[in-house]
Order: sequence, then C-alpha cells, then structure tokens
Amino acid sequence: MSMTRRKIMSNTLGLAFAALTSTVFTLPAMAQTATQSLSSESVIEQIKQDGVIRIGLSIFTPWSMRDLNGELIGFELDVGRALAEDMGVDVEFVPTAWDGIIPQLVSGNFDVIISGMSITPARNLTVNFTNPYAYSGLTILANTAMTEGFTLEDYNSPDVTFSARRGGTPATTIAQLFPEATLLLFDEDGAATQEVLNGNAHANMQAEPTPSIEVRRYPDVLSVPFDQTFLATGEGFAIRKGDADALNFFNNWIAVRHASGWLKERNDYWFKGSDWEDQVTQ
Repeated sequence: MSMTRRKIMSNTLGLAFAALTSTVFTLPAMAQTATQSLSSESVIEQIKQDGVIRIGLSIFTPWSMRDLNGELIGFELDVGRALAEDMGVDVEFVPTAWDGIIPQLVSGNFDVIISGMSITPARNLTVNFTNPYAYSGLTILANTAMTEGFTLEDYNSPDVTFSARRGGTPATTIAQLFPEATLLLFDEDGAATQEVLNGNAHANMQAEPTPSIEVRRYPDVLSVPFDQTFLATGEGFAIRKGDADALNFFNNWIAVRHASGWLKERNDYWFKGSDWEDQVTQ
C-alpha cells in the first residue's frame, strides 16, 4: 500500500472517530438540555417561581364548602393547604362551575384540579390524573314520600325525575342506569339536593357521606332507600397533559401522605364524622 493511500485512510479513520466521539458526548448533553427544558416548563417550576399554587375546585359537601362565615372548608381545602405547605408556597383556591372546570384548567386559569374528580377514561383524554388520593362511591338520595314502595327498577321511568350536578359523575351514572328517567341539571350539588327536598325531583345520586348527612338533617323528608353503592371509583388530582414533572411530584406527595396515614385521618374526619357539621348548618 502506498504512503499516500495510507495517509488518506488514516485521515478518514481520524475524522470518523472524531465524529463518533462528538456524537457520544453530544447526545447526553442534548438529553440533559431537553430534560432541563421540560422541567423548566413544568407547572411545578411556575408554582415555585410565583410562590403560590392555584387550585381549581367546585363546591360540594364535604369535599369543599363554605362555613357560616363564608370561608371555604372541607377535605379538599385540607389537602390543598397541606400540599402548599409542603411545597413552601401560598395557596389560592379558585371555585369553578363543575362543567367548566376542565376547560379552565386546560386554559391555564389554575395549576391543578383538586375537587373529588373521579378518574375516568373520557376525562383522561383531556387531562392527566394522579394516583387516587381518595375513594368514594355513589348512593341514591330519595324523597321518601315520593318514592314509597319503589324498587330500583321503578326509578327507570319517564315519570321519575332525578336531579344532579351538571357535568359530574352522578349525572353520567344516572343517565346510564336510568335512561328513561327525567334528569334535571344544576351547577352545584346543593341545588340538586334542594330539588329533592322540595319535592321537585324524586331522587339524586351523590358520593357518600353527603346522602347520609342530608338524611340526618331531614329525616322526615329524605332517605337512602338502598344499601347499595354505585360506581365505586378513585379520585385523583387533574393536571394538564405533557407535564411529567408535575405528575411525578404529585404522585409522590400523595404516596407519602397515604403512607403517613394523614390522608386517611382527614378523610375519616370529613366523610365518617359529623363534628364539622355545625360549621355549615344554619
């Protein structure tokens, strides 16, 4: 082999090695840059920068409600305040109509939904959910006089009227289980319950303990006619799509709070006890 050919081959190998070496060192650097970019775009970084986490929620007992002084109290408020404290930031709660709460999140009007939102495939197409931080099921709350002698099948009739919160899981469940019944929709659970109490609706469906609480308040008018739970599901935080950093953080926070027993303790207080009821009962 001539000296000229050897020199050409040597130069070619040198250039190839240099290119390979450059690629080997460049790819990790590019990956790190991409990771840093994704992290900096996370809502977690924005919350830290602003010093406040904005939480979207809707009003329904005992997840979130107003006390006699008009202040927000409830399970979600405890969760949101504890989350903010652990993050070292302030918290701002943004009450929002249920049927608009997901669009408001996607539009960036708040950072996360913490509002007893059941994890469903349909919602998951628009938002990402954390692991469950609570579990609940639905029961029927009925006007006793209007439904006397009713079997479960009797509720599936055009002569029966249900009431429910617009856009909520109970409304969807009622439509699926009792497609022949009339369904009245309202912005809040309280308004839906009032329709049953006033005799304008035969029944509604809500997550416990709300039906049992209402029966204790109005034992002569309301009842839970069936010892049956419908659609027992888990509730998760909802966040905007594409934020792996936020999903990781919130999942880890929920796991830690589950492991410590704190979430169960607060859940038991609001969902199994009644010590808080005098704060909201006139």
